[in-house]
Amino acid sequence: MFPTLEFNVGAVPVGGGRPLFLIAGPCVIESPEHCLLMAEQLKAISGRCGIPFIFKASFDKANRTSASSYRGPGMRVGLGVLQSIREELQIPVLTDVHEVEQIDPVAEVVDCLQIPAFLCRQTDLLLAAGQSGRAVNVKKGQFLAPWDMENVVRKLEGSGCQRVLLTERGTSFGYNNLVVDMRSFPVMRQWGWPVVYDVTHSLQLPGGQGTASGGQSQFIEHLARAGAAAGIDGLFLEVHDDPVKALSDGPNALPLERLEVLLRTLRRIDLIVKE
Repeated sequence: MFPTLEFNVGAVPVGGGRPLFLIAGPCVIESPEHCLLMAEQLKAISGRCGIPFIFKASFDKANRTSASSYRGPGMRVGLGVLQSIREELQIPVLTDVHEVEQIDPVAEVVDCLQIPAFLCRQTDLLLAAGQSGRAVNVKKGQFLAPWDMENVVRKLEGSGCQRVLLTERGTSFGYNNLVVDMRSFPVMRQWGWPVVYDVTHSLQLPGGQGTASGGQSQFIEHLARAGAAAGIDGLFLEVHDDPVKALSDGPNALPLERLEVLLRTLRRIDLIVKE
């Protein structure tokens, strides 16, 4: 298994053979109260399981299936919510950026900038994110082979970025379906950066409900265990306390009550693999 560099996202150590870390939260900021509740619950559960935790939520989902779908509260309100969570709970936070103009104000608040999968080849966005001084997590596009991510890595490295995460989130497989090739994890690890497995988005059915995406959350535990056994550095999960009422990505989100059992199992698998 290729070794990866170790660095910190906030106070969370990632890579370098360190134990599995978790990036988790609701898909989108639904309200300040809900976001804080989820962050508190996720911090408590991950703490009991001994898994380092980074909170994630988006202030804007710019690639919703329908123009009428809820996108989020916007950058100003959303960053206020994320800053409150970061300061009150003392946990690192991650959120998406979609435009170069968003990077400076977002980087003042969060610990990690995330480049959405559909934007993973946008050179100007990657270079600006890499120059921000923050860690950068790039989702592998559904249209890319894992070895194509080398060009993404080189863009970030060329910008001076010294903290890179690469995230697998599935590859388009026919209509309204995604598939994960477990070979992508060692392929992407060969460039020396930690690799994350976004299990919940891998089980999304893009556009599968016509004006919204569907999902197959019943398979989350199966794929998560497989990813841990394949030697991932981190796990990415969209988690919701009531997925049926979620304003974005409910069908593929992990119900909160299933999280703790899953994390305890994954920690045991991770220890075996990394020992």
